[in-house]
Amino acid sequence: MRCQTRDVDDSGSKSGTPDHDAIDRHFETARVTAFTDGVFAIVITVLVLEIQVPNLASGQSLRASIDEVSPTFVAWVISFFLTGMYWVTHRGLFSNVRYADLSLVWLNLLFLLPVCLIPFGSSALGLYPDDLLALRLYGSVLIAATLVRLAMALYLHHHPTLQWTVASRQAYRLTMVALASPLPVYAVAILVADWSALASRILYLAVPALYLALVALLKTDRHTRVAAEDLS
Repeated sequence: MRCQTRDVDDSGSKSGTPDHDAIDRHFETARVTAFTDGVFAIVITVLVLEIQVPNLASGQSLRASIDEVSPTFVAWVISFFLTGMYWVTHRGLFSNVRYADLSLVWLNLLFLLPVCLIPFGSSALGLYPDDLLALRLYGSVLIAATLVRLAMALYLHHHPTLQWTVASRQAYRLTMVALASPLPVYAVAILVADWSALASRILYLAVPALYLALVALLKTDRHTRVAAEDLS
């Protein structure tokens, strides 16, 4: 549960925070979130561009042609929900960011690096759905995005003046657990790819559902529901 709000002293003389003009110039969050939302919108758009209506060869039925592109469609579905999950959690994280300093801006940019690689991983997974390298590459991109997202949450925890409100110790722990929860699933998906590509793809697809289930559980359990109220 967030326990207090830190107000910024406009004079900057007592609290040690920047004055109003410095905040406007160097600490605004609007451009950071707008840029990030734009990148996510482009990623989603690029993902769907991978799906193309197949051209029918001589004597080929539409069903047979669609079957050929079905792996690409499956990869798109997986990537769409995973990208959406990252956007929702990023939105939740930045909804409590009052000021974005330079380090947070760079961390946010670093987070977008693996996010921008999701269409590449999705394309590889669609073209080579049973290839071990494609499955491992896809998981590696997702692991990288998750680790940087955790780094942003950790950075904000150690810089409370950048936040509107400061989370309680339990709320912070639950946030970190929720954000880190996809990591073991990704790791298992990479490992099981050695013997079952289908199982690996199912695990990737299951991550958003498992994440939502975890958040719902934390929000309904009487021991954690107060501290988990801001999870998204």
